Amino acid sequence: MARVAVVHNTLDFQGGADIVCLTTCAALQEAHDVTLYTLSETAPRALAGRFDIDLDAEALTVRTPAGAVTAARALSSVAPMLGPQLPLRSVLIHRIFERDADAFDLAVSTANEFAFSIPSVQYVHYPQFHTRRLADGSSGPLNRLWSRLGGPKRATLQSDRVTVLANSAWTAGVVGEIYGVTPAVLHPPVDPIDGRERWDEREEGIVVVGRIAPDKRTLDAVRVVDGVRERGYDVHLHVVGAAPRAYRQYVERVEAAAAERSYVTVERDVPRSRIEALLRTHRYGLNLKREEHFGMSVAEYVAAGMIAFAPDGGGQREILDRRDDRLFESVDEAVDLLAAAIDEAEPPDLSSERFSSARFREAIRRAVARTLH
Repeated sequence: MARVAVVHNTLDFQGGADIVCLTTCAALQEAHDVTLYTLSETAPRALAGRFDIDLDAEALTVRTPAGAVTAARALSSVAPMLGPQLPLRSVLIHRIFERDADAFDLAVSTANEFAFSIPSVQYVHYPQFHTRRLADGSSGPLNRLWSRLGGPKRATLQSDRVTVLANSAWTAGVVGEIYGVTPAVLHPPVDPIDGRERWDEREEGIVVVGRIAPDKRTLDAVRVVDGVRERGYDVHLHVVGAAPRAYRQYVERVEAAAAERSYVTVERDVPRSRIEALLRTHRYGLNLKREEHFGMSVAEYVAAGMIAFAPDGGGQREILDRRDDRLFESVDEAVDLLAAAIDEAEPPDLSSERFSSARFREAIRRAVARTLH
């Protein structure tokens, strides 16, 4: 049994990165003593319940700096003006961890790249340092500062003491451009959803799952359903997902748009059972974020037996096998593709088994074992 530290900047945005973090903790608990370092308001137990992750929260040691909740709330409060500043959170939690690093055999980052002083496995959703754009898609004028304070050098990630993983081939290419190392690709965990309705019994509606946030372009989903309805199709839209404090102003705009339309519903911070109920009973899943680094929601649509649509860029192209009839460049093109799919009325043909959590957990365990030995 090794002493393993999982380092994760924050659980407060309640998205795919956080699913990766808690699934990693759960996978490593079986053979190692695991401690989670994070700067979060959100408790791991609460998030594991929401995402139905089999985590032994009692056995997981959680280390946060003094005043962590206050700091996390403060960063969330200024996020509408400055952005989420994930690299800053990473710099802070990295410095806290390094005070204890000698007590561990291995560090596992589930929130991108770090300059650790001990051997490490580093899972990159999108590089957080030495880049002009942050992981949430916004510009990062302070990134140069955070990179100086906490960013690894190219040689650090090229060391045989470091195993680098990426959530998609697209992200792996970006990592290669910045650091000169090509990570192995390990897609995030997305299990098939049980109890899926037959295609002919599903509602002819659209579901948007995930953070309600500007980078997710949730308001564009409303524009898409407006466009489809203007063509004479009686479709409706469910927006369902996390509403972090950092994006409260944007969430209010989305809710205001829904209030003006009887065919748009917004559900915030609902239990996993409600999300799965929508996914297993509706036909179409929609993602609007450009160059999504992987696209957990897109993979969930596929896992639920839905037809999924997404912008033609980033890792989501891999999920949808680069199909021209599922990938779009604009809102108008998304309307075209959805209308065509409704006319065809053909069920989906992509495998729902492709991204199972069992596959992810085994790959994480193997990466840790290789790096330790």
